[in-house]
Amino acid sequence: VQLQASGGGLVQAGGSLRLSCAASGRTFSRYDMGWFRQAPGKEREFVAAISWSGGSTYYADSVKGRSTISRDNAKNTVTLQMSSLKPEDTAVYYCAAKQRFYCSAYDCYQSSTSYNYWGQGTLVTVSS
Repeated sequence: VQLQASGGGLVQAGGSLRLSCAASGRTFSRYDMGWFRQAPGKEREFVAAISWSGGSTYYADSVKGRSTISRDNAKNTVTLQMSSLKPEDTAVYYCAAKQRFYCSAYDCYQSSTSYNYWGQGTLVTVSS
């Protein structure tokens, strides 16, 4: 499956952004989807994930309560709505796909090694 992330940009602290990831190539509903981010000089970290059906969602503590992940299997898209953005949210955001049923525990969803496919990333910059 090919993934294309979009929606990044420059936003002031306290603002909102909506990131989108469009998938193509294979049946989208075969995959659980995740968002990760990587700030300059830091390791890639988990942000949020959603199961193939949309029935389960997972969030990193750093974004919980400020972010909502959703998907539309008819449109082959997954979206990350982020609000109350902070300068520490500045990073390149990546969407990723993992085979559904590969694993279902939170630890699996948050591990980048669980994901087989990655998009190219979209830059989010939050100014103070």
